[in-house]
Amino acid sequence: MRIRALIVRIIRQFLHDKRTMALLIAAPLLVLSLMYLVFNGDTYEPKLGVVQMPEALTQSLSTNGASVITFGTANEADEALARQEIDAVIKLDNNTPHVTLEGSDAAKNRAVMVVIQQTMQGQTPVQGQTSSPPAPVFDYLHGSKEMTSFDHFSPVLIGLFAFFFVFLIAGVSFLKERTSGTLERLLATPLRRSEIVTGYMAGFGLFTTLQAVLIAGYTIGILGSFMAGSFGYVLLIMLLLSLTALSFGTFLSAFANTEFQMIQFIPLVIVPQVFFSGLFDLGSMSPWLRWLSHLMPLKYGADALRSIMIRGEGWSSIAMDVYILLALTLLFMAANVLALRKHRKI
Repeated sequence: MRIRALIVRIIRQFLHDKRTMALLIAAPLLVLSLMYLVFNGDTYEPKLGVVQMPEALTQSLSTNGASVITFGTANEADEALARQEIDAVIKLDNNTPHVTLEGSDAAKNRAVMVVIQQTMQGQTPVQGQTSSPPAPVFDYLHGSKEMTSFDHFSPVLIGLFAFFFVFLIAGVSFLKERTSGTLERLLATPLRRSEIVTGYMAGFGLFTTLQAVLIAGYTIGILGSFMAGSFGYVLLIMLLLSLTALSFGTFLSAFANTEFQMIQFIPLVIVPQVFFSGLFDLGSMSPWLRWLSHLMPLKYGADALRSIMIRGEGWSSIAMDVYILLALTLLFMAANVLALRKHRKI
């Protein structure tokens, strides 16, 4: 009887906790659906630029699964490659294919190499030659053939870790401020809600800055991650990502009553961002699914970090990502101010 009473109490507790029931049922289905859409997409079709290429070879590249764009001059092709409109440029030099890879995406590099190798294996020797066609020569616009998988993924990973831990710690800490009564006492003072939010952002921001320096410095300086750009720009993006996570975490903490409820936001907030951050190739997804990535703050941080660390690009390349992350931080701060209204006692 006593065991049955305990079981009944637990069942009633779960049935009355709608958030936990949603986590048990909806969250796994959401994550599995995202995994299905990400990993079950179409095979990526590499975009190749060709310059003065024989028609037969161009047709063979298309047959082997590439999207081929013909350019009139080598400069036009190189400019398109620099703008990331294509994945590689192919030129012939004494019948030897010279391939310049964009280089910043390891998955796209492999797709290009597979298509070109399949194409060259299917070519017949030129008339008068008995040997097989010469092997293609690969060069890299960004990165190099020595780049490891960690070098490719590290810009996304350091952004992910900074965002995740700041989001979780900030949300739980702000929740404790509210449940312990500290926030109510602050609201009873002449302080404005906007001043309280700004103060919390500045206070927590000191530690998020320290975290950004440690994560970026350890990854680049100790682990030796590939670094082609400015370390200062890396710190800027890490700081903005942390501030976005900080403002977002404190905002969502207004809808939680316990630390456990705050942790329940992880499958709904963090996991989707992992799938759309750049760790997985989005090029093979449906257009409507790729559009969802523009709603994820982590996507902008990861794009900027990859531009800096792998491509070595500067302000002009990351400016839009910086502005978007800054706008998201201000938006969540404004939402925090509005969320504090329900805590002010009349």
